[in-house]
Amino acid sequence: HLAGGMLHSCVTNGTPERGGKAWCWGGNAGGQLGDGTTTTRLKPTPVPGLEDVAEIAAGDLHTCARNADGTVFCWGQNYTGQLGDGTTTSRLSPRLVPGLGDVVELALYLRHSCARINDGTVRCWGQNNDGQLGDGTTTNRYTPTPVPGLTNVAEIAAGGRHMCARINDGTVRC
Repeated sequence: HLAGGMLHSCVTNGTPERGGKAWCWGGNAGGQLGDGTTTTRLKPTPVPGLEDVAEIAAGDLHTCARNADGTVFCWGQNYTGQLGDGTTTSRLSPRLVPGLGDVVELALYLRHSCARINDGTVRCWGQNNDGQLGDGTTTNRYTPTPVPGLTNVAEIAAGGRHMCARINDGTVRC
C-alpha cells in the first residue's frame, strides 16, 4: 500500500490479511516520517515499532497506519488533534490511537483523519473548522468521534477540507 502526503510518502509491504513493515521518506518537519527525528529523508526509511501494517495513510504533516488486527497508530504534527490520542502534542514516533479498533480503512488529509470501522460506521478526528469531521459541528476533535447517521459505509475518501463516504447501496455522502 502506498500513500502520498503533502511533502512525504510512505509504503508498506503488508496486505489486509497479513501486515508488514512500513517505510517513509521526504519532508519531515512535523515528524511525519515516524523515525523519531525531524530530519528529511531522501530514501525510504523504516518506521520503527511497526511490524504488522496492513495500510498506511498520509496527511499534511501526519501519518497513520492500520495494523492487520484493526488497531491504528499515528505520528507527526498534532496541532488540531489529528493524531487522535486526546492531545495536541506532536509525536515523532507511532502512537496507538486509544479506543479505536476493528478499523478496515483510513483516510487522511491536511489536519484531519478518519477511519472506517468493520461495522460500516466512520469515526473522524482532528481539525473541523469547515465541518469536515461530519459531526454537525466545527469543533476540533482530539479523539475518534462517530459520524452520526452514517452507516453501511463501503469506502471513505478525504479531501482538503471535506470527507466523502460511498455507501453500500452505491450512493455517496460528503
